[in-house]
Amino acid sequence: MSEKTLDSNSEILFLYDAKMCNPNGDMDDENKPRMDYDTSTNLVSDVRLKRYTRDYFENVLNKEIFVTEKAEKAEKRVEQILGRKPDKNKPITKDDIKTISSICYDIKFFGAVFGTSGGNDHVTGPVQFNWGYSLNPVELVESSTITSSFSSGEGIGKDFRVKYSFIAFDGTVNALLSETTELNSNDLKTFDESVIKSIPFNKTRSKTGQIPRLYMRVETEKDLILKDLRDYICLKYKTEDYKVRAIKDISLDLNNLKDYLLKNKKGIQKIYYWVDDAITFENYNSFEEILSGFEMENIKL
Repeated sequence: MSEKTLDSNSEILFLYDAKMCNPNGDMDDENKPRMDYDTSTNLVSDVRLKRYTRDYFENVLNKEIFVTEKAEKAEKRVEQILGRKPDKNKPITKDDIKTISSICYDIKFFGAVFGTSGGNDHVTGPVQFNWGYSLNPVELVESSTITSSFSSGEGIGKDFRVKYSFIAFDGTVNALLSETTELNSNDLKTFDESVIKSIPFNKTRSKTGQIPRLYMRVETEKDLILKDLRDYICLKYKTEDYKVRAIKDISLDLNNLKDYLLKNKKGIQKIYYWVDDAITFENYNSFEEILSGFEMENIKL
């Protein structure tokens, strides 16, 4: 008998920084870091964050996943998992979808589009993220041309990087949708740890320099829907002209976040959190001090 699915919604805040690397290349712009150039804001897609997490599921937790790096078409992936081709004259059955979802761990969280010949059947995942963005104005490294040496000679290419970006993601967990993918509380605890650990485990050449700094998941009653928690946080700068180059150059102001959560305290059941010891907080000595009075659980990695 499967474990009971979720009774509570959650709002997620995930913060990490990127130093001298490319957090998310834009394929439509020479693979430069995704930017809103009008505001000097570094952007990171939700797909990028899910990729980190999926890779952690597959390579560290040894879980089967649906959306692999091998870039098969969704229909081909369905065929691989079911061991047969779906009927071309009709969508795959509910039993087929249930089978695929039970095998592929990432579907528990993010859902999937199956893209079969008979119709684009899909499962909407209970965990969703908005696009991430930097809380600080971000500068790109001025020089981007690099050379690589081969036996046939030197190759010249481009290598675009940010100098420093402090990135914030907002996410949600929908308890109602957890019934579809059979997501339970133990799965969600595994997910918390996986998000935090996934970035350090993805140290490719362009991604080395990214460090998780803070993760919190605010578990709420089903009738309470919290707003985007990023709207209630900001950075305080210890340098002139917002020229941030390292975590030591900033502190995190969570005073408005504290006030917002206190206004909704009646509907908040528990706060799961993890904080890197290098981050500092404005007017407080610790994250625990900021949210004292709430039921909290420190995520042990």
